[in-house]
Amino acid sequence: MDMKALMRQAQEMQNKMKKIEEEIAETEFEGTAGGGLVKVIILGNGMVKKIDIDDSLVKIEEKTVLEDLLIVAINSAKTKADEGSSAMIKKVTAGIPLPAGFKF
Repeated sequence: MDMKALMRQAQEMQNKMKKIEEEIAETEFEGTAGGGLVKVIILGNGMVKKIDIDDSLVKIEEKTVLEDLLIVAINSAKTKADEGSSAMIKKVTAGIPLPAGFKF
């Protein structure tokens, strides 16, 4: 087996995976609840992009503020969850030499 060819294939696969991860991070996914009364759009990286609450559920003058506050709160929780899980993994892998960019 040719090691150079194998390394080249590994590099190509790594480049393709990086491109796919970037595409996934930018892809939008929509979830609904209450028969469509509440809609949420998230990106593939888990960050909330948009929340739409039907007018019948809230006071109209407060709707936009509520939607924006929900986005900020959810994304804040997501960031904290990512940071917390990274810290927990670092404790487990402390002292183990992992390649740069290695993810679980």
